Amino acid sequence: MDDDFSYFDANASEPVRASALAAMADVAAVVGNPSSVHRAGRRARAILESAREEVAAAFGGRAENCIFTSGGTEANVLAIAGLGGGRRLLAGATEHDAVRAAVPAGAVIPVDGNGVARLDVLDRLLAEDGGGRPALVCLMLANNEVGTIQPVAEAARVCRARGALLHVDAVQAAGRIPVDLAALGADSIAISGHKFGGPKGAGALLLSGDVVRTLPPMMAGGGQEQGRRGGTPALPAIAAMAAAAAEAVRDMTAGDGVPARWRDAIDDAARAGGAIVCGGGGPRLPNTTMLALPGRRAETQLIALDLAGFCVSAGSACSSGKVARSHVLAAMGLGALAGEAIRVSLPWTTRTEDVARFIAAYAAMAARLPARVSVPENVGTEEVRA
Repeated sequence: MDDDFSYFDANASEPVRASALAAMADVAAVVGNPSSVHRAGRRARAILESAREEVAAAFGGRAENCIFTSGGTEANVLAIAGLGGGRRLLAGATEHDAVRAAVPAGAVIPVDGNGVARLDVLDRLLAEDGGGRPALVCLMLANNEVGTIQPVAEAARVCRARGALLHVDAVQAAGRIPVDLAALGADSIAISGHKFGGPKGAGALLLSGDVVRTLPPMMAGGGQEQGRRGGTPALPAIAAMAAAAAEAVRDMTAGDGVPARWRDAIDDAARAGGAIVCGGGGPRLPNTTMLALPGRRAETQLIALDLAGFCVSAGSACSSGKVARSHVLAAMGLGALAGEAIRVSLPWTTRTEDVARFIAAYAAMAARLPARVSVPENVGTEEVRA
């Protein structure tokens, strides 16, 4: 990483881990195609299946039910297209755009002021007559903007009681909090390697044994990935993702809560400077905080912090480089603050001195930037009830 800036945009993409880089370099030199039957092909196949076992083990799945994809978006789309056939789709109001694009009007599960899904509404929606069609519910485990952790295990019980399937977008959660397909009670989970220190271009969809046989092919081809996803697999990226998954889970298990303490220190300092911590009253990822400065445009804050040597964002990185108004904050009832908030997401490379420098830079920015408008009347604390 360059010495002239600090990268605090881990939720867009984590720095690649050394173990992942080493695995990628080693496997890139392997000449065989995993689909070939000769010895070079068998060697490549062994690497692929070893990676499959490692990824499945890291996230509570079974190797035979793990389908490699190009990333989290493809894994989500594969789950929705495959498991949603003949079902009505319900999804949380703060889901990733890859999921939101498939949600029909009126099929959104609202959230409270901390971004937590309203499971009472979910139960009511599932109880409604859907024309005799069961539902597929999509609920992310951890939000990519504010870091809110959803009560997925409880949602799974609600879904099961109503005969619905549950797909979980675990892209932001994987490697940061425990992710276990079986323990969550989900029917499928999506992950993306570059969110926990692997390279871009590799992800996976993990399925429960109950639904794996019902998933139809998404992309025709040579029968790869159990016939569900054709095309020669990106073996170096997949092997690197497996190495990163093992390291991320190992680091998380052995961790001492430092990322959460860093996040809390940033929150406390930001509040002292007049900021509002979006969703700060609910459970969040230990590395993530969304800070709103009333009256200061998000893009102005981004530029100021970039000039001070910090890479942060205004939310999702999936808007083609645009600084867009956050649908997540809007769903949380934060009104104008949806265009006045920045996301700070700490990577695994963070150091204490980086956090201290950021706190100083943020305080200076907050004091220097003039406010355009007053705080909306319904926003006075970090917890705004829906």
